[in-house]
Amino acid sequence: MAGKISRNFDIIMAGFVAVLLVSNVASSAKIVDWGVSLGALPLAFDAGTLLFPVSYIFGDVLTEVYGYARARRVIWTGFACLALMSAYLFLVEKMPGEGQWLSYAGDNAFAAILGGVSTGGIVVASLSAYLFGEFSNSFVLAKMKIATRGKYLWTRTIGSTMIGQALDTSIFVLVACVFGVFPWEIAWSLIVSNYIFKVCIEVMFTPVTYKVVRFLKRVESEDYFDNGTNFNPFHVAS
Repeated sequence: MAGKISRNFDIIMAGFVAVLLVSNVASSAKIVDWGVSLGALPLAFDAGTLLFPVSYIFGDVLTEVYGYARARRVIWTGFACLALMSAYLFLVEKMPGEGQWLSYAGDNAFAAILGGVSTGGIVVASLSAYLFGEFSNSFVLAKMKIATRGKYLWTRTIGSTMIGQALDTSIFVLVACVFGVFPWEIAWSLIVSNYIFKVCIEVMFTPVTYKVVRFLKRVESEDYFDNGTNFNPFHVAS
């Protein structure tokens, strides 16, 4: 195993999973439009866009401090939790509703808002985009750390996010459109606006990332380099 496991590692993993679950619920619940456009392209985005990039910041911290192998375990933990949430909400959607609840809310309202988290299209889009995005982010950061000999942290956090979010955003929107979750007419707008927001949030949080990484490296006495690491995302041993 790549180093020791600490209380800080567990806290970061819990935060990562919490951000992942909340942002996925928000993504299916609402499309936000602040009336801002990039030329003729309206910058509409799903409501999870503002929070989801924080999961990439957690991923950057995990890979930078503890290494790819531990980050891989956290990514799979998040995947399992997201799948479990989707499965349970699917069961809830199929349960019979109470009379008064049906009169003021009802199954149609549930399906329109939370049903998106449990229906096939959004689940396939979320899970596939999540895996491609998170693993590419962690892989690129780990490789760049070796190439830069641990210097220029900002190049790794921003560079890995640009690649990971490009895959994540494109896969999520395109798969969701294939399943009819989003209309194709807004696909390009969603991809561009989501990508811009996510990368900008990573850039804005770079000073915070620096402070967190420095703190953890100091208190954990850990600064892992992935020399000789097996980067297969399905490799179970850490």
